[in-house]
Amino acid sequence: MKKLISWAIVAFLFMQICWAAPAFAGDAASGAKIFSARCASCHAGGKNIVNAQKTLSKVDLEKYDMFDLEKIKTQVTNGKGAMPSFKALLKPEQIEDVATYVLDSAEKGWKK
Repeated sequence: MKKLISWAIVAFLFMQICWAAPAFAGDAASGAKIFSARCASCHAGGKNIVNAQKTLSKVDLEKYDMFDLEKIKTQVTNGKGAMPSFKALLKPEQIEDVATYVLDSAEKGWKK
């Protein structure tokens, strides 16, 4: 019986680790403020007014292989297509905060 309980506890802990929300490096609260000031005009609520098919939803970020902190930081830094570069407007740590906020918000379905 003790062995069964031990295995159940190990299985439970394993599932908690595997299904835990990913941890991101930056400060999402700071990123939210920056996003609101610099990004929300095109990406309010995770949408995309320039290309409605490429939203910031988790599904779309994964579809376009962008659900990744480094890839989002690169796009914010350098721009791409109609998206401008923010490297002259934001410090690297601010870009990391915005990317963290985007990933965190996408994970939560852009619901507060």
